[in-house]
Amino acid sequence: MTDRMMRIGHGFDVHRFAEISDVQTNMITLGGIGIPSERPLLAHSDGDVLLHAVCDALLGAIAAGDIGRHFPDTDERYKDADSSELLRHVYRLVRQKGYELGNLDVTVIAQTPRLSPYIDTMCESIATTLEVATECINVKATTTETLGYIGRREGIAVHSVVIVYKTS
Repeated sequence: MTDRMMRIGHGFDVHRFAEISDVQTNMITLGGIGIPSERPLLAHSDGDVLLHAVCDALLGAIAAGDIGRHFPDTDERYKDADSSELLRHVYRLVRQKGYELGNLDVTVIAQTPRLSPYIDTMCESIATTLEVATECINVKATTTETLGYIGRREGIAVHSVVIVYKTS
């Protein structure tokens, strides 16, 4: 056992795309940034499925439940909420428990939109939100080779893994 206790958290989230008739914007928020998209994601908040998965991973690492427990979609206070603010709140909880982020690894699974041009900006945005070095953040994207609901362009899924270290 080292003098710096390590904990691991895993997060997962999925959001479906809105129907074409429901489209009111040609952007989605992902990793704290706006990305052009044929259809927006349906959600109670801003729909940032990536940051929601990160929140769940961080909450899991400190055994504090999940994002739905802290920010229920039945609570109007979180209607159209900025997920970067939700992430800031979650990371404050992590720090209050005496932990800090070691690293974050995220996999976005999406057939559309094409995300590779936005990966570095997403990493920078997440690092800024968490007030950590950019090299602590890794985001990657993959498709399902047109298989399943993601392949049919019905939604986006995200897996997130974090390591946090005890600092106090």
